[in-house]
Amino acid sequence: MLETSYQGQKRTRSSFERQLNRLEQDTLRMGALVENSFLLAHAALFERDLESAKRIDIQDKQIDQIYRQIEIDCINLIALQAPVARDLRLLSALMQLIRDLERIGDYAENLGEIAIKLFPYPPSPHLSELQIMFHRCRAMLAMSLEALANLDENIGLQIKAKDDAVDDDYKRIYDLIAAQRLYGEPLEPVMLMILAIHHLERMADHSTNVGLRVAYIVTGKIG
Repeated sequence: MLETSYQGQKRTRSSFERQLNRLEQDTLRMGALVENSFLLAHAALFERDLESAKRIDIQDKQIDQIYRQIEIDCINLIALQAPVARDLRLLSALMQLIRDLERIGDYAENLGEIAIKLFPYPPSPHLSELQIMFHRCRAMLAMSLEALANLDENIGLQIKAKDDAVDDDYKRIYDLIAAQRLYGEPLEPVMLMILAIHHLERMADHSTNVGLRVAYIVTGKIG
């Protein structure tokens, strides 16, 4: 009788671990789509590729769908499986982490919309500075996904230090934009550039959050 009970518990645990593994894979798939949206936003902004901007919107719907399914699956596992402490930590962190990824996807979509609105205007004189900031943010996102894929808390914690450079980029580009003299030129492209650096700064913040949440999964420590 005890052996039968043990085998039942073992099968239940095995099923739970398979579901956890599927959740982790779905999260990585979501992350890959978010990273691709980031690349599409880059093409839209710096190569003036409006088709890439339109593709972000389609892809963002996929991201939102995966996000909702992961959230539902996490809630069901917590409610029905009574996970042990480390598993509960993983599930709760995943629920927060996918929200960060979903927000990065939203900001990529916003950057695509900005690219479409900027298209009729001459390229901004500050595009090169914006591109540097963009590449920093992309590197942070790539690091956060690497940390997630390998559950590597060291990589996760390293991302936070890189956020300072993005904050410096934001301040520098903002000051450059604010110092512009328009002399009757349209205000819209200036406002759109300010929105673009704001979105990038927020994307960097969410990438930092992903890294910190990975570190929490592994160590149980916050911050």
